[in-house]
Amino acid sequence: MFIVAGASAHSSFKKAQLLNRLASMSSVQSFDSQWVYLFDQALSEQQHQSALQLLNDGQSFELRQAASDEIQILVTPRVGTISPWSSKATDIFQNCNTPIHRLERGLLFTLKGVKEISNEVKLALHDRMTESVFAQIDDAKALFSETAPKPLNSIDILGQGKEALVKANNEFGFALSEQEIDYLTEAFTKLGRNPNDIELMMFAQANSEHCRHKIFGSEWTIDGEKQPLSLFQMIKNTYKESPTDVLSAYKDNASVIVGYDTMRFYPKADENGHFVYKYKSQAAHILMKVETHNHPTAIAPFAGAATGSGGEIRDEGATGRGGKPKAGLTGFTVSNLNIPGFEQPWEDNYGKPSRMASPLQIMIEGPLGGAAFNNEFGRPALNGYFRTFEQNVNGEVKGFHKPIMIAGGYGNIRPDHVEKDAIQPGDLLIVLGGPAMLIGLGGGAASSVDSGTMGESLDFASVQRENPEMERRCQEVIDTCWRLEDFNPIVSVHDVGAGGVSNAMPELVNDHELGAVLNLRKIPSLEPGMSPMEIWSNEAQERYVLAIRPESLEQFEEICARERCPFAVLGEATEARHLTVEDPLFENKPVDIPMQVILGGTPRMQRSYETIERTGNDFDTAKVDLKDAIFRVLKNPTVASKSFLITIGDRSITGMVARDQMVGRWQVPVADAAVTTTSLQGFTGEAMAMGERPPVALLNPAASARLAVAEAITNIACANIEQISDIKLSANWMAAAGQKGEDQALFEGVKAIGMEMCPALGIAIPVGKDSLSMRTTWNDGEDKAVTSPMTGVITAFAPVLDVRKTLTPELKDLADSVLVRIDLSKGQFRLGGSILAQVYKAIGSVTPDVDSFDDFKAFFALIQDWNNRSVIKAYHDIGDGGLLATVAEMMFASRLGVALENQTTESLFAEEIGAVLQITAADWALLEVEVAASSLKDAIAVVGRVNTTDQLAVNGLTLERAELQQAWAEVSHQIQRLRDNVETADQEFALIADQNHKGLIAQATYDLNEPVEAPFINTRRPNMAILREQGVNGHVEMAAAFDKVGFNTIDVHMSDLLAGRVSLSDFEGLVACGGFSYGDVMGAGGGWAKSVLFNAKLRDQFEQFFHRQNTFSLGVCNGCQMMSQLAPLIPGAEHWGRFHRNISEVFEARAVNVRVEKSVSVLLEDMQGSILPIAVAHGEGRLVATEQQLAALNAENQVILRYVDSLGTPTQHYPLNPNGSPEAITGLTSKDGRATVMMPHPERNFRALQHSWKPEDWAEDGAWLRMFRNARKFIG
Repeated sequence: MFIVAGASAHSSFKKAQLLNRLASMSSVQSFDSQWVYLFDQALSEQQHQSALQLLNDGQSFELRQAASDEIQILVTPRVGTISPWSSKATDIFQNCNTPIHRLERGLLFTLKGVKEISNEVKLALHDRMTESVFAQIDDAKALFSETAPKPLNSIDILGQGKEALVKANNEFGFALSEQEIDYLTEAFTKLGRNPNDIELMMFAQANSEHCRHKIFGSEWTIDGEKQPLSLFQMIKNTYKESPTDVLSAYKDNASVIVGYDTMRFYPKADENGHFVYKYKSQAAHILMKVETHNHPTAIAPFAGAATGSGGEIRDEGATGRGGKPKAGLTGFTVSNLNIPGFEQPWEDNYGKPSRMASPLQIMIEGPLGGAAFNNEFGRPALNGYFRTFEQNVNGEVKGFHKPIMIAGGYGNIRPDHVEKDAIQPGDLLIVLGGPAMLIGLGGGAASSVDSGTMGESLDFASVQRENPEMERRCQEVIDTCWRLEDFNPIVSVHDVGAGGVSNAMPELVNDHELGAVLNLRKIPSLEPGMSPMEIWSNEAQERYVLAIRPESLEQFEEICARERCPFAVLGEATEARHLTVEDPLFENKPVDIPMQVILGGTPRMQRSYETIERTGNDFDTAKVDLKDAIFRVLKNPTVASKSFLITIGDRSITGMVARDQMVGRWQVPVADAAVTTTSLQGFTGEAMAMGERPPVALLNPAASARLAVAEAITNIACANIEQISDIKLSANWMAAAGQKGEDQALFEGVKAIGMEMCPALGIAIPVGKDSLSMRTTWNDGEDKAVTSPMTGVITAFAPVLDVRKTLTPELKDLADSVLVRIDLSKGQFRLGGSILAQVYKAIGSVTPDVDSFDDFKAFFALIQDWNNRSVIKAYHDIGDGGLLATVAEMMFASRLGVALENQTTESLFAEEIGAVLQITAADWALLEVEVAASSLKDAIAVVGRVNTTDQLAVNGLTLERAELQQAWAEVSHQIQRLRDNVETADQEFALIADQNHKGLIAQATYDLNEPVEAPFINTRRPNMAILREQGVNGHVEMAAAFDKVGFNTIDVHMSDLLAGRVSLSDFEGLVACGGFSYGDVMGAGGGWAKSVLFNAKLRDQFEQFFHRQNTFSLGVCNGCQMMSQLAPLIPGAEHWGRFHRNISEVFEARAVNVRVEKSVSVLLEDMQGSILPIAVAHGEGRLVATEQQLAALNAENQVILRYVDSLGTPTQHYPLNPNGSPEAITGLTSKDGRATVMMPHPERNFRALQHSWKPEDWAEDGAWLRMFRNARKFIG
């Protein structure tokens, strides 16, 4: 093992945070931390020098030695795994002409004040699910130990009978039922041989509840009476009744619904072999999928949520013959947070199992994981929810110790690729993506049982790890294939998820009634010691299986080579429906089994229950103090701001986001739905929104399901949708199956919407998922259990007619306007299951409900009609927290005041279905007449007026908006203080009460719509290199911006330059695009830059390009970070600094104001003095430069952009300056102005509708199209 010492690992504030934690549990007085790089081979002097350049920017550090009163501990990735960091770092070394076998990164802690390190301190310093600890650095050699391949095991059924299988079931954690054990015993006895462990693990995963949904397919008996339909048949009934516009349901990795015809923008090879971007007219149908990843998130929150998002993304990409993921969502439900120092009056601390993360830990780490995967893959996370619930109800603790982690989204697919082609015997069967590793073994089975019933070692084994940059490479391969249109080589594709290849490959061929002969040792693997079972069934992520015709192999190899995406041909499909997996190493057949035994023939499950009556408890509103209730409700996490979940996720990537969560000048997270455009041209689009109401299920499960559907639809109603039947739903069901009353709750919930509500509305549910082991048990001196309420999480998807007509909750400052409440309960105002009841430790008795499906349809039609007539100025649905929360959020988005007419406690806080609309008094005078004649006349009434006081007036109370908003934002603030830099968290919180903070402003010194490129646009189309490296994800929208102003935009991968397929001499412009090249390991943009600097041929090519006087170059975000490190090659860039970690130490996705400075940049001509909103999305955007460099940049007019506050003054205040850059600098140019770098994203704001907030008169062109126009003008 060779060791290279690195820099200090912790920033000062992270160090202080950790020291406080360590000091609270031990006598630790201080600590140091240092990165340590571990190689599994000796390095030559040349390799060592290269390693110092790549890892430490050329610096040499001494390895920290422990003094006599100090003790050390080394934290590394878990022994037996290979970290995502290692995979990407190895790639960088390879592409920088320094090939190595493997390196890992460790974190060396040196602690002062303790003589030995307790287990508690160890747990504070590492994640035991994903990391290992060593007392001596030398012990870390264990990371690289390679054992001989483990052999096959067989289970002696023929000799020992069923008992042998029972024993193996417990030992391996197969989670087989009694029926399945009998079935397998009989099947192998008939085959006349003993099963191998690999076959049993494969069967266990393929037939787990997680994968097979046995409960949803069960035959039900209720009160002794057999039921005619299963749960799945009741869901399918919605499609049977309303099949219109559903193109694929229940049979693929995602559902497909009809989208709009559009002009899709993508590159295709021309006669020169260049990949030229063009618009192509075609329908862009909509993929839709929502998944859960509950068990992995409970065990390892970051990795669990990350791989949950990654798995759902793969589902979309692996639909039909290849789809394109577009926009994502994440949702979380947990028990009480119990934030230290911020405990709430309704929270009790009941404890938790040691193996599971706490709710607070889940909400600190889980959202970071989900966001990180979406960010790095390049998919905006635009929607979601967050609920906490834990309560003792009639002597039983109900809650979510086993959390719900929802990952979902939508994408697009070509009409001719919706259906998979038929695989034929002889077709090649391929695994695409990352290598097999010993992670996630048995995850499908582990997710199918109650938390706490499997051994801790099996929970441990089921933990997964994420590598989104690899998944991005796989998606680029899939994208290239579908862009070949009629010549797409993919016949059929599946994602690799639960059960690994052992589940995916049989499914792939079984769908076509075929079998397969496969070679086990062809599966790419980084761990030679794995047994056949471990190779076959591990859940290493970022993999797909697919079939291609033999004649397509050469073409497919070329596509994968260009994207540097690994793949392997495992074997071929066979006509015989038999699965044979050969192992040439041991010269045997570890799998040799009829397909029918694996995937068919298992007995149908039987479920039964006796009906019980549900009882709640009394909740007396007469005892509630109104002011106290208002503040309790606003502080409840379900109602409160979700900002901490949102700003860590990129919401502008793709350039097709028309409505993200953040609304208005002040960017408040209150949007009802996510909306994107179909393409980078036009105004049609797609929308999604969510609904769920689990506390109501404790009293009325059917009502809970109906309310979830209704909430999803009242949310998505803010989008411009032609008719309610255009909406399609995903239904995700969570329940503690088998517990008293819970099977009944599930059955009643499914029946309520599958057989009644959705058919009545004309809405289909073509996709969904279930997770039916929502119970946690443990013993901490006494037996404890927490059972989750039945939960239906509903996600609505729909095509959108015109994204510009999307309504938001932002109140408008109008001379005279009223707030109109639509209350579909018509004054019943039922409080059962409400947030108000919960914050007083009650549940209530009578719940809200959807009383009339006709009224509900009328409500939707009315909103669409009034929206099309432009009479709705603001819209917000009524959900958790009732009218009070709805109106408060509308105020927060606008900083306007509201005077509510007198309300009862019930009318203020009841969570009845409905909405609040802002309408001008003049329009209301006309609409009131229409309402009086409608079926909703008893449901619609004025409840208040909008004013400019910045106060809420209700029932004699006058409350300041700032005070209310701070209460509403405090949960988010407290979590940010624990997770991020305390100072930045406090600075953001302080802006809420800052009257001088006017939010985003827009002051352009030029005409946004002036086509300065017009004199040149028809003369020629200059070649523009849209440059990307593996992991870059912002190239398509960048190409669209340059295409719009007359460039011939060409997709150039770094592999094209290395292979000589493309030369920069063919181009007049070059842009290095945003994303996560090499996953940002070794510093953002570092690996990309070094792949140029370490390769003489590439270095010369870039240097020659930068020196040509007729060229210009642009680096944005990751491209900015990369180009800043190429400064030695760029004339006049010697004073540029480098871009390092944001001061908050988290990824920052914001809409901010920048001021265009007077500079020599050819791209910003005539824009100086403008103050403009722009999207930022980065983790390492803080400029690091010496005082001398800063002085030189200012003197030479090389600073092009600065972050400014709402007065136009350069600012260090977070998040107005989202990364802490000195002098608020966020863009630089070379001395001649031809090379420009910036951290913000102009390519995501070249259309007006792409701005999260914009002035009303920005109709067509966005603020930043002028920059691209200037580029075309410069080229001439």
